Amino acid sequence: MIESAPKSRTLFRRRLVLLAGVAGLGLTLLFGDSGFGPHATGPALTNIAYAQGVQRPAGFADIVEKVKPAVISVRVKMDASGNLMGFEGNSPFTPNSQMEQFFRRFGTPEGIPEIGPRAPRNRLVTGQGSGFFISADGYAVTNNHVVDKATMVEITADDGKTYTAKVIGTDPRTDLAVIKVDGRSDFPFVKLADKAPRIGYWVLAVGNPFGLGGTVTAGIVSARGRDIGAGPYDDFIQIDAPVNKGNSGGPTFDVDGNVIGVNTAIFSPSGGSVGIAFAIPAPTVKSIVAQLKDKGTVSRGWIGVQIQPVTPEIAENLGLKTPEGALVAEPQPHSPAAKAGIQAGDVVSEVNGSTVKDARELAKQVGAMAPGTTAKLSVWRKGEEKSFSIVLGELPRERTARASDSSESKGTDVPRLGLTLAPAGQVAGSGSEGVVVTDVDPNGIASDQGFQTGDVILEVAGKKVGNPADVRSALNAAQKDGKRTVLMRVKSGEATKFVALRLGRA
Repeated sequence: MIESAPKSRTLFRRRLVLLAGVAGLGLTLLFGDSGFGPHATGPALTNIAYAQGVQRPAGFADIVEKVKPAVISVRVKMDASGNLMGFEGNSPFTPNSQMEQFFRRFGTPEGIPEIGPRAPRNRLVTGQGSGFFISADGYAVTNNHVVDKATMVEITADDGKTYTAKVIGTDPRTDLAVIKVDGRSDFPFVKLADKAPRIGYWVLAVGNPFGLGGTVTAGIVSARGRDIGAGPYDDFIQIDAPVNKGNSGGPTFDVDGNVIGVNTAIFSPSGGSVGIAFAIPAPTVKSIVAQLKDKGTVSRGWIGVQIQPVTPEIAENLGLKTPEGALVAEPQPHSPAAKAGIQAGDVVSEVNGSTVKDARELAKQVGAMAPGTTAKLSVWRKGEEKSFSIVLGELPRERTARASDSSESKGTDVPRLGLTLAPAGQVAGSGSEGVVVTDVDPNGIASDQGFQTGDVILEVAGKKVGNPADVRSALNAAQKDGKRTVLMRVKSGEATKFVALRLGRA
């Protein structure tokens, strides 16, 4: 697994709305993009002769007639108990999740019963979403956030019939899930597209917005390869077809009736559609669904490093001509990367001969490979290109955060940075390496770079530091060499990253 260093996406994330719905005591609150996707019912679908990008189609009626029967509405029930759902405090949503941020910003709509510690115990909450059949024997795709922690899943087909479904497998990292309806082998279904759509192609979104099943909207592909900060595997298709809460898990079709993506989120300052929606691309869906159907879980390659983008300032400090590649902030102890000799400060430029443009690209390439596979990495280290062969491990399914203790320490001022520092070994919970930040001048240059009390500086200009004097010495040497910025390796919480800090005057 590769972990990307945290990005500053507070404003953007709080406007991203997952499109699934939740309700209590019969009152529906749609909070996600849940929508069922239509499936192809026969060879006639592939004979629809609409040419993408050649001329505007006269209408979409023929396509809708073929694919709409495969789209389903998904309704789930879950226990409102905080213990069962794993939530704490007044919010029923995971701390700092998109759902929590959405309701923190916009509030809970009137009429929705209170959910949380003061709510009645063992009360059932219902949620709504969308999905689509991918095979005649009842396999269907939806979003993980639609069925996550559900105690009951019920689907309503386009003909109005209702069925009970079971969850076959989920993948939170891509927000995909596979469910199954038993008892029939003649469900209408659709196929996932074999190729990515071009920007500007016509698309149709079909789903269950606001509980209005079978809703069809049209638009175009607005962009591809969008990173919305949902995770290291972000590669979303952006569309402008109106998508709202309740469309989650539903399909987006091209004009040949193939599913190009699974709707999962919208960008909105109001909670409603403003013409910016995001769909998981079909190639990703194919790969994940195949594994979920086969074993109920997803296995990903893992090398065990924390990575971050290479900024122009970092590239300058490392002697790189262009700010490309993935910078290794820290290899995890005993990980495949550590065993192969990968070090902090290395910049991965290629994987098996394929160029790595940025940190997200490396995460995608390694995650797409099977555990046990041998990968060849090209790395830039201190002005030289080096090659490493790494046998990939399996990405751990769960990570637990380690709680850190804190204690007061006056430390020593470093006015040039606007920091007060102390040896890490003298501050409980800070480890034995580096120097810990005990105070930050809000008007200093370090504050502008996001330094916080408790951060641990491990290296300055490529040299390990153990006390404030080491930091001063490294800063003086960098300034004598004429450098405008100095590269620091900093541990903040559980994440380790490189920070290019502009030097101030002595």
